Amino acid sequence: MNLPHVVLTGGTVGAGVALLVREMLRPQPALAPALQRTAPGSLPLSAEQDLDRDEVWGRWLLARLERLPGVRVPVKNLALLGQGPGQFMLKKTALAALGLLCPVLVTIPWIIAGISLPFYVPAVVGLAVAGLLFLTPDLAVRDQAKRAREEFAHALVAYLDLVALKRAADAGPTEALEKAAAVGRGWPFLYLQGALRRARLEKIPPYQALSELATEYDLPALDDVADIMRGSATDGAAVYKALRARTAALSAELLADQAAEANAASEKMTAPGALLAVLVMLLMAFPAVIRMLTV
Repeated sequence: MNLPHVVLTGGTVGAGVALLVREMLRPQPALAPALQRTAPGSLPLSAEQDLDRDEVWGRWLLARLERLPGVRVPVKNLALLGQGPGQFMLKKTALAALGLLCPVLVTIPWIIAGISLPFYVPAVVGLAVAGLLFLTPDLAVRDQAKRAREEFAHALVAYLDLVALKRAADAGPTEALEKAAAVGRGWPFLYLQGALRRARLEKIPPYQALSELATEYDLPALDDVADIMRGSATDGAAVYKALRARTAALSAELLADQAAEANAASEKMTAPGALLAVLVMLLMAFPAVIRMLTV
């Protein structure tokens, strides 16, 4: 690597470091935009003190990188999984930094061995790997949130059955919702218990708390339950039928989704199975072909 390449590489690295320092050491912002960016429901002091070090560092990074294009935080998915946005951003940043360093570390033995590479090859490969690793946590959180919503839907089927039975036993709407939620011990039932407890403390209708829970975690099936229970104070028999019908419909949807996933998994196994069959046929025919060619 000659002198111009070294100078160009050093200038590029220096410019990148300068941009990072400029983003992290921002000047004092104006008051109006800062107030607009401030969340209305900020955490209390005790909650801030309970944050671990990774979450604090991650939120510090998030406050300085959130304006960059392509940087987004899946707030609803993280809240559903019980993960903090700071840890999520810290993981993304650490993986991106690892992706930038990996090509450089790989080229060190080549440089020691005297094999010269164009200076832009590690840079391009590092940027590509860093971008790929930066998006990996988003894909992982999306898949985990999808599985969590499926698990919640399965728990909601049992919850709807319990609520319908309580309503058929002449229990009130609030009593039916609370007693049905108190039966379960899994995390979906704990979420329901927390929402109903908040409704009782804040003196709001339980269906409103369920609707807010559905909006907060993006649970459309729970929103349907809230709509059904909104009219439960007038006609218990109609609500019982509506709950049973929604339970049957939700069960059918879950079974259809499971069948679709099973079919997709079977289709994915078709190509490897066909390739394995071709390889076995080639192995069986290889000795005969060799014998014919050597005769």
